[in-house]
Amino acid sequence: MKGKVTYGSKPLVYPMPAAIIGSTVDGKANFMTIAYCGVVNNNPAMVAIGSNPAHHTMKGIREHKTFSVNIPSTSMAEKTDYVGIYSGRDVDKSKIFDVHYGVLSNAPLIAEAPVALECRVREMLDIGGNDTIIIGEVVESYIDESCMTDGVPDARKVDPLIYTPNDRKYWSLGDSKGDGWSIGTSLE
Repeated sequence: MKGKVTYGSKPLVYPMPAAIIGSTVDGKANFMTIAYCGVVNNNPAMVAIGSNPAHHTMKGIREHKTFSVNIPSTSMAEKTDYVGIYSGRDVDKSKIFDVHYGVLSNAPLIAEAPVALECRVREMLDIGGNDTIIIGEVVESYIDESCMTDGVPDARKVDPLIYTPNDRKYWSLGDSKGDGWSIGTSLE
């Protein structure tokens, strides 16, 4: 294709969330940072995460069949990176955040994260390669009141931390370019 270079078999999806996954491991809250996280169904609400099965947090997900997805704001960049660098086998990550629990007793939620989801495992898929795919049904979602505008979550107020894996950079959102299910009608 003219004007393009080949880059190999890479999942070049931009941007990716910098999500913090929580589980209870050996009686303690544990967290890991992942970028492989996304919505896979709206009703019932489901998310999928991809994680190396050897990660310490995965032990709790396998044992309890629950996990949390915490969406950090840009102000949480250092803590987000920290829980992605260090293993819960070596450091006590339960002390990094203000931890709370909602409906599910083994899905620790991060109080300072503007958005948090409690999930029950629906399916775990070993598809080969490095990661196990976990599909979780969202049992409850939480959002800071300060991140709502007219009763709707406001992405600008959430200020989610996003990630680009090829250059290993954290980013913030840019400007809105228009309303979904609307701006495309101008091409009629």
